[in-house]
Amino acid sequence: MSEMVRMSGPGWLVANTVTITGRNLHRLVRVPTLMVFATAQPVMFVLLFTYTFGGAIRPPGVEQYVDYILPGIYVLSIAFGASQTGVAVADDLAGGMIDRFRALPMTRTAVLAGRTIADAVRNVFVLGLMTGVAAAIGFRFHAGPVKAVGALGLALAVGVVFSWLNALIGLLVRDAESAGLVGLLPVILLVFTSSTFVPIETMPDWLETFAAVNPITVIVDAIRALTLGGPASADVLHSVAWITGLLVTLVPAAVLRYRRTTNA
Repeated sequence: MSEMVRMSGPGWLVANTVTITGRNLHRLVRVPTLMVFATAQPVMFVLLFTYTFGGAIRPPGVEQYVDYILPGIYVLSIAFGASQTGVAVADDLAGGMIDRFRALPMTRTAVLAGRTIADAVRNVFVLGLMTGVAAAIGFRFHAGPVKAVGALGLALAVGVVFSWLNALIGLLVRDAESAGLVGLLPVILLVFTSSTFVPIETMPDWLETFAAVNPITVIVDAIRALTLGGPASADVLHSVAWITGLLVTLVPAAVLRYRRTTNA
């Protein structure tokens, strides 16, 4: 009986999650293409968007476009990278790895939790790399170190949301190639209709109305306020509300779908 308790309590869930997290991080290191994707694309985004749009776009109150664009690039890069989650989950389903997990004495939630935590660890590295590259071309945190940490923490939280979203997509689609494509659709739609690249006031009225309530606009504006300085409390609270609401929706949905898939 005591053995059964140990294998079903919170400690067992934590131990299983740590194991799955380690598996995913080892895979990231051992597959060169994944490392290239995780590092090259964010650097390209920082450089290309800064130098392509920087000469033409002059957001009010910002001296350098890189200071304006980097908070949006944080979200864009992390959201694009999260598509790997859907691909990996779908690949594990198709390749039989999920069936092997079912045969082991482990909690099913740990498979998804370990995947998303590994993504968060990867995103710490990605955010640090992008910040370093941006700093080399002029970016600065203008609001101090505390708000800088808050900005990076908010970006990491967005990554957790997109990881769970893509885990759900991978479980629904069950094909790695399709999961990768489907996972990019909400990113393209939401990021390019937000304040990521330009102030929403420059958009047509109908698009500005949508952009104003777009969660990406809310979150990017909060990160931007934390990096540039000025009032940030309202934007941050609004962003936390969005992130919390999305996680409360996505995490149970993904776990429920995983259980139904593995029970099939």
